[in-house]
Amino acid sequence: MLVHNENSSKRKYGWVDQWAKMTGERAKIDAKVNNTYIVYATKDGLVKEFPNGEVKPYTGEGQEESNEL
Repeated sequence: MLVHNENSSKRKYGWVDQWAKMTGERAKIDAKVNNTYIVYATKDGLVKEFPNGEVKPYTGEGQEESNEL
């Protein structure tokens, strides 16, 4: 039988929330070390977040358009 403490989620796989948060934090650390940015989704669309805290909309620059139908 699983034992739930007061901090655990009521969901069966509540640990996934914590894992996802830790993954995002690790991405920010890696971006700072490598002087690059991370891309993630918000309710307004994709954004780029730079190590200095600046957030800009992601436009997909540098990606080639595909001619496939």
